[in-house]
Amino acid sequence: MRALCLVNTKPNTVDIVIKHIRKKNKLIKEILSVAGRSDIAVIYQGTIDDINNAVIELKKIKEIVTTETMMEVEVNLGW
Repeated sequence: MRALCLVNTKPNTVDIVIKHIRKKNKLIKEILSVAGRSDIAVIYQGTIDDINNAVIELKKIKEIVTTETMMEVEVNLGW
């Protein structure tokens, strides 16, 4: 399973947060500094429980204001 976690940080802390995130978890496949409503996008790959635990750990970084996590789903559209 894959998940995308969008992260909003305190002003001028994106680089600090990315350094913290890199140390946090081996489930991380990619970390992107992004423009738009979020500052960072983190792509995880693992079990739902592992991803859940990784996001809980992510929220402990004091420079992070909010996160939004989107889990991958499989949909059979009958095509």
